[in-house]
Order: sequence, then C-alpha cells, then structure tokens
Amino acid sequence: MQSILDPKWHLFIKVAKLGSLTQAAVALDVPQSMISRHISQLEMTCGVRLFNRTGRGVTLTDFGRELLPRIETLEGEADELADVIRTSGGVPIGEVRVGLLPSAVSPLAGNLFTLVRERYPRIKLYFCEGSSSYLEELINEGRIDMAILLREGDVSTTEESVLAQVKLMLVGLNGDPTLAQPTIELTALHDLPLVLPRRPHPLRLRLEKLSKSHDVSFNCAVEVDSIRLQWEIVAAGGGYAITSGLFEHANDPRFASSTIVNPELVRSVVLASSLGRPHTLATRAVEKLIEQEAPLLLKARA
Repeated sequence: MQSILDPKWHLFIKVAKLGSLTQAAVALDVPQSMISRHISQLEMTCGVRLFNRTGRGVTLTDFGRELLPRIETLEGEADELADVIRTSGGVPIGEVRVGLLPSAVSPLAGNLFTLVRERYPRIKLYFCEGSSSYLEELINEGRIDMAILLREGDVSTTEESVLAQVKLMLVGLNGDPTLAQPTIELTALHDLPLVLPRRPHPLRLRLEKLSKSHDVSFNCAVEVDSIRLQWEIVAAGGGYAITSGLFEHANDPRFASSTIVNPELVRSVVLASSLGRPHTLATRAVEKLIEQEAPLLLKARA
C-alpha cells in the first residue's frame, strides 16, 4: 500500500536532505527530470519557491525550511497509518530492507530469507550488502530498515541488539612459530606486518587507541576492504590479520591463529535499526526473528 501522503512530498524531503536533485535521483533510482517536475508542481501548488537553485545543487528557501519539519512529521504519521491499515488483520505485510556485511552473507542471508518466507509469507524481504561505513550511511539516510554489523569494544551503552560476542585473534600461515601458542599477548604484535582495513574502519581506530595506551606500534603492511580479502592476502604471505574467525575460514588448513590477550579484544555482532524509516509490524517481526535466530546461526558457525 502506498503512503497516504502525496509521493511528491517524499521527494521534497529527500531533495532537502541531500541538497541535490541529482543525488536524490540516484538515491531513489528515478530520472532527475521527474524529480525536478514534481518539485516544480509542489512549488506551483504552494505559490512560493521551496528551493533556491545554485551551481552546486539546491538549498531550502525560508519557507522550505519552515515546511520541512512539518512535512517530516506528516510523513511519519502517514506511514504509520498506512501500516495500521495494511496490517489491520494482525498479519505483517510489506517490504523490509536488511543490510549485511559481505562476510555475513554466507551464514545468514539464505537462512534468514527462508525463515521469513516460512513464517511471514506476506513480507517482501530485500537484502543489500556493503562495508560497515556504507551500511551505516544507508541506515542514517533511512534507505534500509536494519543492518547486521560488527562493533569494536564495549557496546553496553548502545541500544543495539547484541547477537554474538567473539574474541579477536591474530591469523597467519599454518606453521608460523609466532602462532605456536593458543594465545598471544598484544605487545607481541609490535611491528608485525598486518593486513588491516582502511581508516575510518572501527578496528583501525581501536588499534590506534591501543597503540597509545599499551605502547605498541601496529605496522599496517597492506590495506584491504573486506574480511575475506584480509584472509586471502594472509594466504599469499602478505602478513597477519586481526579478526574474529566468526565469518571466515576458521577451519581452513592454510591458516593458524592465536587469541589476543592482555588485553582480550572483544568484537560484537549487532543488529542496528534505522531511525529514519517507520517501524511497522513487518519490520518489528523481522527484527524479532533476527534477534532470536541469528545468535543460533552464529553459534553453529563458531
């Protein structure tokens, strides 16, 4: 069911947030000419301009700035009302958008899709994958409803659902004497060639803090953008990876690993929800299912 609010106002909100007709067209996957035409129609209806056109995009006029928060309130109320009408029989209906890290696709995507299809056949599940920073951007922009992400360090102060917690380990080639023991102290990583994600990945930021607090120099020999790439570069002799082994080749005979201690480094798998999209009966049903089933799937993987 479409929103009760005129769709042109949804376009107004998107253009206002992005400050560009072009970016809004890309985000919504529609022609820019359509967005421009609909904005012009709104301005004709209002009898006043909503945006100032500039060489770098658009900015809200005084009237547009006054109108935006009121339209955003109406959008939320309209979406909630549409959901009440759509789910009046108590059956979750509608589209739910879920983001996954590439490393989480294999253990989670197929299983979650099957569970949703069996339990909630009227929910249309949409999956997307991407880096942590990309998924965070989608959540903040309200383009997805939720995402399964990795968090470094303490997550007790957040409202995100923790699905699993694992300890980080140093990973290298099988037979490497550095990894002869089941544990390795953090200080032993001093100047080892490491295969790490690029900044501003949370792990890099965490290592920078540890470097200062424990007087350890972390030598980033190779930068990569995914956990899978980390492991493959390690397999090619490019250095050592710091990871959890939860989503990766934990039993691959090419590798050996030692859990990092003094201090132990804990990583959490969390379910982050968007504040930019309405919470519907369908999104709440999928959230609850993920909170119940994902820990079991991840435990079986560990």
